[in-house]
Amino acid sequence: MELKNAVIVDGVRSPFSWGGRGMFEATRLDEVGAKIVKVLMERNPKVKGTMIEDFGIGNVRGDRDLALLSAISRMADLPAEVPSFCTNRQCGSSMETMMRIAMSIMVGATDCGIAFGIERLGRSMLPPETGLPHTRINGPNMKMYEQNQEQRNMVENHARYFSVPIPDEVLDSPPLQPMPQTAQNVVDMYSLTREEMDRFAVDSHMKLLAAYEAGRYKDEVIPMEVEKPVFNDNKEWVPEETGPMVTFDRDECLRPTCNLESLSKLGPIKGLVSFCGNEVKVTAGNSCPTNSGAAALLVMSEEKAIKLGLEPLARIIGMGVAGVKGQIMGLGPIPATYKALKHAGLTADQIDRVEFNEAFAAQVIPSLRELGIPGEKVNVNGGSLGIGHPMGATGARLLMTVAKELRRSGTRYGLATQCIGAGQGISTVLERMD
Repeated sequence: MELKNAVIVDGVRSPFSWGGRGMFEATRLDEVGAKIVKVLMERNPKVKGTMIEDFGIGNVRGDRDLALLSAISRMADLPAEVPSFCTNRQCGSSMETMMRIAMSIMVGATDCGIAFGIERLGRSMLPPETGLPHTRINGPNMKMYEQNQEQRNMVENHARYFSVPIPDEVLDSPPLQPMPQTAQNVVDMYSLTREEMDRFAVDSHMKLLAAYEAGRYKDEVIPMEVEKPVFNDNKEWVPEETGPMVTFDRDECLRPTCNLESLSKLGPIKGLVSFCGNEVKVTAGNSCPTNSGAAALLVMSEEKAIKLGLEPLARIIGMGVAGVKGQIMGLGPIPATYKALKHAGLTADQIDRVEFNEAFAAQVIPSLRELGIPGEKVNVNGGSLGIGHPMGATGARLLMTVAKELRRSGTRYGLATQCIGAGQGISTVLERMD
């Protein structure tokens, strides 16, 4: 069977707000998501609602009600005949929805779909008594997940991707840990310095600021009219009080005054340890914030797009997912990218632009070194340290950003990649459409 080409026609997203204390706190996030999908369809009038054959929703926390998430397509005025599904591959959820829709198109089962992602981090988070979202490294679950010889033997399979060994102290630690702890483990593994991580964070904010000032996000970020939430002295939302309606049009976590001096004054994230006995270097300043937001991609067969007279952004030519040890989950993009590059028939040096989710500076820096990708190709318009990381929406955001950057820069091959909680990575390779 001859496979079809799947292409990304267009993509839009909301600005990303602080989770739990940001501009979306007084706004129903399903309404934000519906607005994004409506705008996507309005921007592409040749694509009728009846042409959408699947609507994939990437989401991690469930926002309490998966049925409500599925209703977003109806709120966006898509026909009742459009089916929807929810996917949870943690941080890679909306990239996973794109892959599922793209694969359906490639085998000829469908011609057109929307890959969507949405997340609210804050008041919809599951209660602590459930044990989610993190497992305490010193909590009652430790004994349940004690290392055994079989797990240790698996290290040989992972080691081929890394130029340095995983420290024994890290291997002997619990396999399920809070994400910042896994970042510190990678710091220990690669002997990263605090200054290089902070400098990476500053560069991310400055590139994002420059991109906004140059208008590079106008085609991607959709302004939203929202109620400005009212917070009390404890920074808790006060739902009984109504704020004014305002225009929200820029990622809320961007810090225009971010600099090395200010970041150097931040202490390490509370509760982190170095199992190797080193200084703890992971801070809020070199880690991504928690966010709320939504993003959507219009994915179609190349044949259908040409027939409709559309001008797709990029062709999807490589996909890969991979697993790594949970204690070093931030390195998941390394094997996932090798898989995606192999699928695409390319090598890392052929990649022109990369959107690498900046969960932590600690995981991006060594991953790029291992892949042999120079920093000047990466997150040229800023990354998640400033943009934010609403988990279910990030994958779609990365894909649209790199696809639009390929067109803007006139370059050919792009990579979108991210690490995934508990020890995975996901990557997609794109080729710019002429």
